[in-house]
Amino acid sequence: MSSRAGGGKPLWSASTIVAKVASGYHILRIDGYSRTMETPTGESIASLPFSVGGRCWRIRYYPNGDKLENKEYISLYLYLHDRSVEAEKAQLMFRFVGDVAEQPLILGRLHTFEKQGWGYAKFIKRKDLEESKHLVDDSFSIRCDVAVRFNDVRVEKAPEAAAAASMISVQPSDLHQHLGSLLLTQKGADVVFDVAGETFAAHRCVLAARSPVFTAELFGAMKEGHTGGVVRIEDMEPRAFKALLYFLYTDLLFPKTMATTMNQAEDGDVGDDDEDVLCQHLLVAADKYNLERLKSLCEKKLSECIHVGTVAIILTLAEQHRCPGLKKVCLHFLRSPANLRAVASSDAFKHLSSSCPSVMVELVAMLGNSA
Repeated sequence: MSSRAGGGKPLWSASTIVAKVASGYHILRIDGYSRTMETPTGESIASLPFSVGGRCWRIRYYPNGDKLENKEYISLYLYLHDRSVEAEKAQLMFRFVGDVAEQPLILGRLHTFEKQGWGYAKFIKRKDLEESKHLVDDSFSIRCDVAVRFNDVRVEKAPEAAAAASMISVQPSDLHQHLGSLLLTQKGADVVFDVAGETFAAHRCVLAARSPVFTAELFGAMKEGHTGGVVRIEDMEPRAFKALLYFLYTDLLFPKTMATTMNQAEDGDVGDDDEDVLCQHLLVAADKYNLERLKSLCEKKLSECIHVGTVAIILTLAEQHRCPGLKKVCLHFLRSPANLRAVASSDAFKHLSSSCPSVMVELVAMLGNSA
């Protein structure tokens, strides 16, 4: 509110409404999905209790729906599992773990949790799940985000400086867009790379600022080895180098269209495996050029696509390029006797055995301890 006194500057004041919120999430993995189909409609399987906002919660998974009209669907509900309180207000959202990076967090309306639960009666049709990328080796994972709203809402007087600062909005950074445009237009480019006969123009100063390896290659003693001003890259596919440049200029992992270019050209079919394969190549490049953030992004992406057909290849890469977190995820997958039997006869597993014998020792020790 403002007013003018004697034609001078307007008077103003400000206040702040403070609503306390606590948020968190729980991941529920369904391992052996087909066996859970034996659960009758209307009956659920509960998760272990978990805490958000100082309250205890549980997820109930209904493999054949919570009621007859939903029998073709999977139902998911969140329940308050805390005898110390009669009711609590919270918001929630269920998502597949594989969709978290692409699907924004949009919490639903505020619910009062008492004896009944709240959730999604028709989370997904079982038929759709069975045809989706989320069901891998008879397993899938769900993430439940919870935001608990507390009743102690209070109003505070805002200091003048804080009130003034609140009137100023800061635009989000768009540096990655400008640098990405620079790569796309090639304006001012001063170096050319030849990768398996395909050429890429770039800017020396950008690459050197991002990677110490490029600094040595473009400005150090190694630059004398370039012929005709062209830098030849011998050990990388063109699409992997293109994705590497994209990261160097934008600090982002490659867009999906970049991953599908090669297979589209070959057979017109685009699959999720394209991204996984490109990510494997990019992990090797990240290690070569000492790009720790890119390396961790690739590790994260690959950890979400581990299955019988990929685990041996990914485990080999994790061992060869010093990725302990990714290696741990792979070994955890192989802890299952069914998974290990399915993988053991593959050529990729035989390559793993011969190229990384220390991993096989770890695997045998791990299985022995779990027996």
